[in-house]
Amino acid sequence: MKRILTELAIKKPWAVIGIALAITIFFGLQFPKIKIDTDPENMLPADEPARLFHHMTTEDFTLYDFIAVGVVYEDGAFKPDILNRIYNISSELEDIDGVIAEDVLAPNNVDDIKQGSGGSIVIGTLMEDEIETQEEADYIFSRIMDNPMLRGKLASKDGKAIALFVPIESKDKSAYVASEIYKITEKYSKGETYYIAGLPMAEDSFGAEMFSQMAFSAPAAMLIIFLLLLLFFRKVKIILAPMVVAMMSVIWSMGLLIVTGNTVHIMSSMIPIFLIPISVLNSIHIISEFHDNYKKYNNKAETFRHSLNTLFMPMLFTSLTTVAGFISLALTPIPPVQVFGIFVAFGIGVAWLLSLTLNPALSTLISEKTLSNFGASDDKHGILAKIMHLFRNVSRKYSKAIIVASVVIMIVAGYGLTLIIVNDNPVRWFKKSHPIRIADRVMNDHLAGTYMNYLVFESDEQDRMKSPEVVKYIESVQKELSKNPTVGATTGLPDIIKKIRYGLFEADSSEAFIPDTKDEIAQLLFVFEMSGGDSDDLFKMVTSDYDKVNLWVQLKSGDNVAVQEVVSHADAFMADNPPPDGVHAQWAGLPYINIIWQEKMVAGMRDSLMGSYIVVLIMMIFLFRSFLWGLVSMLPLTITVMAIYAFIGYIGKPYDMPVAVLSSLTLGLSIDFAIHFIQRIRELQKKTNDFSKSFHEIFEGVGRAISRNVLVIAIGFIPMMFSTLVPYITVGTFFLAIMIVSGLVTMLLLPAISNVFQKSLFPKNK
Repeated sequence: MKRILTELAIKKPWAVIGIALAITIFFGLQFPKIKIDTDPENMLPADEPARLFHHMTTEDFTLYDFIAVGVVYEDGAFKPDILNRIYNISSELEDIDGVIAEDVLAPNNVDDIKQGSGGSIVIGTLMEDEIETQEEADYIFSRIMDNPMLRGKLASKDGKAIALFVPIESKDKSAYVASEIYKITEKYSKGETYYIAGLPMAEDSFGAEMFSQMAFSAPAAMLIIFLLLLLFFRKVKIILAPMVVAMMSVIWSMGLLIVTGNTVHIMSSMIPIFLIPISVLNSIHIISEFHDNYKKYNNKAETFRHSLNTLFMPMLFTSLTTVAGFISLALTPIPPVQVFGIFVAFGIGVAWLLSLTLNPALSTLISEKTLSNFGASDDKHGILAKIMHLFRNVSRKYSKAIIVASVVIMIVAGYGLTLIIVNDNPVRWFKKSHPIRIADRVMNDHLAGTYMNYLVFESDEQDRMKSPEVVKYIESVQKELSKNPTVGATTGLPDIIKKIRYGLFEADSSEAFIPDTKDEIAQLLFVFEMSGGDSDDLFKMVTSDYDKVNLWVQLKSGDNVAVQEVVSHADAFMADNPPPDGVHAQWAGLPYINIIWQEKMVAGMRDSLMGSYIVVLIMMIFLFRSFLWGLVSMLPLTITVMAIYAFIGYIGKPYDMPVAVLSSLTLGLSIDFAIHFIQRIRELQKKTNDFSKSFHEIFEGVGRAISRNVLVIAIGFIPMMFSTLVPYITVGTFFLAIMIVSGLVTMLLLPAISNVFQKSLFPKNK
């Protein structure tokens, strides 16, 4: 295969270029058919039980995802002019396409339950029209505080914040609805800041910003890589080939993803960012080898034959190990991660093939005149050479100290790994200074929370939920959950029943309790409906057959750690205090869905990493025909993974989706350098049979090639660190850390081990 590919590229360059270009055009034509999906819920399979139950819950209780709109006044928000602005804003936003107008939670369309004449209750709208006096504003505030279903939702307890909750038809409209709400609030604003928050909006907005960031980050990375290669090799025509390889690899992968009917999800949108650096690695090795040997052969074809003959096996195995790292993601239980892993692996295979064919094919077309001075630059005395010479001297002189230091680092890193906190929250995918993060922080500080979970109590018996023991049990769960600092409020059937009694008994708080008979509970609910109460509001908390009750659990944080703690708190209480016979409880809600897919992602990524680690180890043993060399080759990978993830543990950065997936990138990039180093030093040792000469030589051509790769990838993706999206910042930072750590370990530890254990690793040639 090696000879066939090499000769085809050298002797028939136009055929190779033509075939590659035709395939690229075909895949490029698929891009207009792209389908975007930014819903994290699709991290779970469509038949996932938790997801199915969530959708069943939203259907049973006619629930919608919502956007929260709030405003904060330090000197008090309940003033006539402010409430009138809220009234007008609420009235206008009901006309936005995608808003469920009848379910908007705002002062002008929520029920106010109060006592009427003759011991009846009257249910009317809290704020029927604009108001004129402070007394009216104070009255509205007092009625909100008097209603457990509104307190902490429409207004903060200190009266400084007012909020509206805007239900939307579907999550994919949330970014549009939020933008329209922003226009309306700008229209009525008198200088105050309106905060727009909500998990669906954060998820949908991330999708929109994700593609704009990609449109900047990927070209910026390509430009910087191009400039760095130009700095290293000084020939534009030579370095065009790696850039073409990278672009074609991305186009083929994304085109295949689209043509096979897959949607571009949050994960798959990052395929270009992962492929670009991996795609240029092999090309840099080829050009470096060509650069170092062109003056020796003074012939393009012969130089490429030598370069590809030397690099074929290292490049094959570095590509295969990287493919193994990403293809293992197909074994995770997260569909978008599976798609991401499969198509990155495909792109790596494409990059390997194109590196072996397009590089020589395109370079063959370059005139000998253009290459006349190529390779003549004094790289042996350049900055990279001096750095490599420093590494050579240090690793030779302090070999044992480097090995001991590496062991210490692994021990320290081992402890750091135990400090890792698994956590995620789509809102945290934005920087702290982003308006979405600011709105989330402000509104959750003042109000009961912008995250909603649902705890559904279910029975097979009709009217079971009118039973006093069931209603009182749900009330006990509410009281227990109120002890949790993440829970801002709970709202359910017990609140409606108690509020009706409170209204019937002249606002006597001592009468706000759950009756002891099923008949009285039924009568209270009947009174609510007959008094003009909105049955839609009632049936968002109980089904019409009264066989299910939905307890709304409002959370101040959407962090998976916080949500899981609330779920565990409730589950522990219900385990110690079981529900009445025939009643069982189950969770639903977007925050709950998020913790489910993250649990599966973490477990899946852990298993994937361990599996691919073992596969790569076996491949290394096979490549080097040595168990000992196989173990040594895994050290840069092992130390890089441990050091970077331990650092995450020590600084307290959450182990989230981008961090989890980057473990596969660590495996691919870290093993690349080790393979090239070990393969070449063993070849040198076979030729020279003199370790001192081999040790000296390995820091020349190979050392410079590795250092070029380190610099190209590390520097090339620094622009991502200036993104407004945290996952992109994480990826850029990881690229930098992976390249630096794995490069240092490869060029310091591996030479040190080779030096100390040279008798075991390099037996004398017979």
